[in-house]
Amino acid sequence: MTEAPMTAQAASTATAGDILSRHLTAQAGAFLRALPLAVGEVGARPGAASIVPSAGTSDLLRAVRRVGGLLHTFGSLFEQTWAQESRTELRWLLNLLALEPGYVRRSARLLGALDSLSATDPGGTGMLAGHAGAPKARALLDRQLTLARTRAHSTVLQELRSARLHALADRMTLLVGEAPLLESAGGRAPAVLLPQAAAAFAALSAGAQQLPLQRAATPYGGDGLRRLGTVPASRGATDADTALAADDAPWSRLRILVKRARYALEVCGRSSSELDELDLVLARQQEAADAAVTAATAARTPRITPATAYVLGVVHADQRLEVESARYAVGRRWPDLPPGPDGWLELVPADAWGHPGVPGTV
Repeated sequence: MTEAPMTAQAASTATAGDILSRHLTAQAGAFLRALPLAVGEVGARPGAASIVPSAGTSDLLRAVRRVGGLLHTFGSLFEQTWAQESRTELRWLLNLLALEPGYVRRSARLLGALDSLSATDPGGTGMLAGHAGAPKARALLDRQLTLARTRAHSTVLQELRSARLHALADRMTLLVGEAPLLESAGGRAPAVLLPQAAAAFAALSAGAQQLPLQRAATPYGGDGLRRLGTVPASRGATDADTALAADDAPWSRLRILVKRARYALEVCGRSSSELDELDLVLARQQEAADAAVTAATAARTPRITPATAYVLGVVHADQRLEVESARYAVGRRWPDLPPGPDGWLELVPADAWGHPGVPGTV
């Protein structure tokens, strides 16, 4: 659904409700156009999803993320029960759609890493070249991830035909007509929306302050691997997993906060290439962390040989180094970004209201 941008005079008098309604109408329209395409794509690719989601699925994910982000950041301007229910259903669909492509990307990442580590190219021999456990480890990873992907595909296919999805589509259809805004949304857009967008950036800044960015500024330090040594061997692998999960949690949280800040900035009339790049780096960090968990889980498969387990341990370490590499990139980028919410929102020109920023790809 394409709408002509407001004139400068109309933008200066636009209410917060006008701006939010325009964004929700556009995204709900994109949702409804992409939904049948996404359902058709899932049904047409049994067990053969690509690393990059198909066009319909990508468009649907983009719309779901933006509607959900808008309702989170500016949720106080909507009828509360409706906003909370909508966010819950959108989160369900987002997790559902991301399930199968996530396994596909994880498979490509892990198998690619193992192939690189076991390569015998003249340009550089991998540390696992000729290792007896490498072929078995590759076959095990491929088998386990193919099974997980197939199960995910069946789940997605079933849920995309469910009454729950039809109810969400009906909710989006009504949203195209009129959003359930409160009277407080009747104020002028900058006065009402900027404080709430500022809260999203304040949360982002607070989240970044919780990170060990100084430690992450050491390239390829392998600090994530050394920290595993602080877990006594007698406490077993479960505690090591718990330690890594606790270490990863604030970084995963930061990616969510970056997305919310991006979408808030789009509502305010502009986009940010800096936040787009930061989101991509944090996505790489998240995928490497998830891949490391998968490798560690595979290494605990009953009745595999010690050689196979060793290879999977090397792959796990390789992915944890990828995690540290991505965190290093974040640590290098963050100090150059605008400090605090005011540093971001002062970038919003007065005539930007009513002119949606160019949305990113995710």
